Amino acid sequence: MYHVKESGKNGYQFYTQSMNDKITKKTLIENDLRSAINKGEFFLEYQPKVNIDTKRVYGMEALVRWNHPEIGLIRPDVFIGISEETGQILQLGLWVAKQAIHDTKMLHNEGIMLVVSINVSNKQLNDDSFIDDMCLIADEAGLDKSYIELEITESQIMKDVNKSLSILNALYEKGFKLSVDDFGTGYSSLSYLKKLPAKTIKIDRSFVLDIDKDEDDRSIIAAIVAMAKSLGKDVIAEGSETKEQVCALKLLECNQIQGYYFSKPIKIDKLREFITDFKWDDCSFY
Repeated sequence: MYHVKESGKNGYQFYTQSMNDKITKKTLIENDLRSAINKGEFFLEYQPKVNIDTKRVYGMEALVRWNHPEIGLIRPDVFIGISEETGQILQLGLWVAKQAIHDTKMLHNEGIMLVVSINVSNKQLNDDSFIDDMCLIADEAGLDKSYIELEITESQIMKDVNKSLSILNALYEKGFKLSVDDFGTGYSSLSYLKKLPAKTIKIDRSFVLDIDKDEDDRSIIAAIVAMAKSLGKDVIAEGSETKEQVCALKLLECNQIQGYYFSKPIKIDKLREFITDFKWDDCSFY
């Protein structure tokens, strides 16, 4: 019945074994999410962020992974959605923040001064205790909040602009950095962007994919970069996978890059090695 509703009204579907398997798997994930944190089944990987002007790694995005004892690795786009439906994203989000901030502080103690980016869901953002919880986690770890960047998607902000601005301003006043994720995919509006305390705008990967071949994508990114810089904001492009894409971004003066061209998401020990060994040649062939 729900499958028919999702596909449009006044339709019909035959019940199949694949539907039953999907429901069974979803139920298993829902049930096991409750205990997965306590059982230590979640872990973090980090994707480096590179400034191609300074040729240095300046930050990293924390990405949660789930190694289920029976199913194996479960994709985040599967379990994150379920955790939001069930409300378990609040517990999971706190675990991610604690682990990411702990790991970042550990790197700082070793002289590796990176900013860590942490994704925040809509439920977290609207939770009354979220701001206090984040402050407590940062204070207990002893990490300066200016090294913690909270990534909020544009679509989240646009659901209730006034409320979002109030919460984001409160986080900004506490010292956290803020970033608008997936910029350009929602209902972009200069009226909210100029009021937003976010320091960084992240260009969605869909615009980067064909940037070296598609003039329209280049024009969109050029416009975003120019707009952001005029408002005193930084710009980072995610999903940069090829040298051609990175060099095209450089020509458009987007100097902060995140993507497989430099590194896939990796565990903290591999990240140390990556930063130690990192070298990047300029786009000399352009």
